[in-house]
Amino acid sequence: MEESLFGTLPDGRPVQRFILRNGVAEVELMEYGAIITRLLVPDRRGEPGDVVLGFDTLDGYLGDSPYFGAVIGRYANRIADGRFTLDGVSYQLAQNDGANHLHGGVRGFDKVLWRGTASSDDARPGVTFTYESADGEEGYPGALSVRVTYLLSAEGGLQVRYHATTTRPTIINLTQHSYFNLAASAADVLGHEIVVNASRFTPVDAGLIPTGELRSVQGTPFDFRLPATIGARIGEPDRQLELAGGYDHNFVLDRKDDASLALAARVIEPLSHRTLEVYTTEPGLQLYSGNFLDGSIVGKRGRRYAHRTGFCLETQHFPDSPNHPAFPSVVLRPDEQYQSGSVYDFGVA
Repeated sequence: MEESLFGTLPDGRPVQRFILRNGVAEVELMEYGAIITRLLVPDRRGEPGDVVLGFDTLDGYLGDSPYFGAVIGRYANRIADGRFTLDGVSYQLAQNDGANHLHGGVRGFDKVLWRGTASSDDARPGVTFTYESADGEEGYPGALSVRVTYLLSAEGGLQVRYHATTTRPTIINLTQHSYFNLAASAADVLGHEIVVNASRFTPVDAGLIPTGELRSVQGTPFDFRLPATIGARIGEPDRQLELAGGYDHNFVLDRKDDASLALAARVIEPLSHRTLEVYTTEPGLQLYSGNFLDGSIVGKRGRRYAHRTGFCLETQHFPDSPNHPAFPSVVLRPDEQYQSGSVYDFGVA
């Protein structure tokens, strides 16, 4: 593992960079946002390529970044009107997505400085980021102590472990928001072939807030139980696709239990033959097809990120869960520990 200075925040605080290597893959992370800034994995010829979108310098992430590579919290995804009630008390969160709360608010975990320290597990290189979120930050109750650990396996898999405790009852839903392009190119991702292990998804309203229904994917463009490209049905006249401008939906994963790592999705890029398998302990997976990328963002090596040049697979609890009692609970209490894990396994088909 290598550690160095990545940049300096406007207030003068340094931001450290960590590089994990294992001879197969290389992962670069930084303390700001606990962000994955680079992820090199080989293609079918053994040539390494960077498969995540982002910026070459810290300044890019301080600007108008759409959560490239960041840890999202306290609550990933949306909460309707930024409001929820817990133990009879109503809370108003920041409204940063129209009337709704998105990805932790105006200054979510993607925009704070974490403290990074080198770590390892069974000889796997790793780094642990910690952050203390104050009681009332972005409107959330309770002081939250958060720990996120990244570990790189010998085979090229990246494990992400989340842990948190709170001083007051609160809600929490953490995820990793990397935009992937397994071709490591400027091409769109519509040709990536994907399988999602989900028989249902949560349809949304015009504000992209779940309606509360758990709808079957059978006969819809959301049926990825058998391999299909991201672009195969993205243009079909489907109301859910029209509302989101493509895929921006939570899939209800088919799981045997609520605790163990289970396969959520598998992706193959047909030209490079790179593969990605995502395993998680979470009940949901948000597939986002880069609908809001429009070429206005200039990223690594001067590349403009055009429409759908990256996709996200966000392991998570469901959007707006605090306002849907039938959804899996996102409540964390002082006598409990929040624990979650996801694995991103890269390979070659």
